Amino acid sequence: MKLDDAFKKYIAEITVNEGKSARTVSSYKSDLNQYISFLKEEGIKDTKKITGDLIEDFMIEESMEKKGTSLSRMAASIRSFHQYLAYLYDEKDPSLNLEVHRGVKRLPVFATVEMVNQLMDSFDDSNPEQLFQHALLEMIYSCGMRVSEAVSLTVNRVDLESGFVRILGKGNKERIVPLPSGSVPVIERYFHLVRPVYLKKNTQLFFINRFGRKVTREYVEKLLRDKCVELDFKEHITPHKLRHSYATHLLQGGADLRAIQEMLGHSDIKTTEIYTHVANRQMFDSYAKFHPGNQEDDDF
Repeated sequence: MKLDDAFKKYIAEITVNEGKSARTVSSYKSDLNQYISFLKEEGIKDTKKITGDLIEDFMIEESMEKKGTSLSRMAASIRSFHQYLAYLYDEKDPSLNLEVHRGVKRLPVFATVEMVNQLMDSFDDSNPEQLFQHALLEMIYSCGMRVSEAVSLTVNRVDLESGFVRILGKGNKERIVPLPSGSVPVIERYFHLVRPVYLKKNTQLFFINRFGRKVTREYVEKLLRDKCVELDFKEHITPHKLRHSYATHLLQGGADLRAIQEMLGHSDIKTTEIYTHVANRQMFDSYAKFHPGNQEDDDF
């Protein structure tokens, strides 16, 4: 069902049939408007394409700014919405495993630099399809893109010679992000060797599949899911987690928080500040692991 249609039907259900108070309906409306806006930004237009990973990504982003009570209400709104769709329209409920951890802000889950390198090195760039896949993931990670931004990227927004990408993000706001020199060759090879072969009709999309069509979010999710299984990663990496990895690795490398805010397209620095907590957690984990006082004595 179309997102907007599902929203209207659900609000009518809780207002007319369930007779919820005006205040409760208003709260559910507010929560679900934010949820649906996030889904649309991720390229989701139909309720059947919503996954548990997407809901988790949304809740993690919300946890950066909302308190426990607000998060709990948000989770309740999402569960109620999907339970309604499951009951009346026999849709799968992707919110079944949705949990809210009260009192503790959930930090973004990210892949280590070693995991990202292992992921990128796993592609055989002599194979056109794998070169295309490699270039797509390289673009998402190296520019901190949302998957919706990557699959909608147009040729005129990528300057491989100067190494900059103009990304059209939330609210049609444009941000200019540098493309690391190490990422340019694989993207360049895809663009000059694979894309012309895949091109079936005139399109300005930078990434197209072998049928000459727009790449879908589902394709990118499946690609990462299959790669995680192939590489035996314990932590499943989603496209959104690649974006979190980009931000975390920049901060760990000494990048300025304001610069990271600009490159991620965050309107509020408070949203970006969550990555300082991730870096701090890494520092304390390393301290606990490697400090001499925490090592077991060797027997001589």
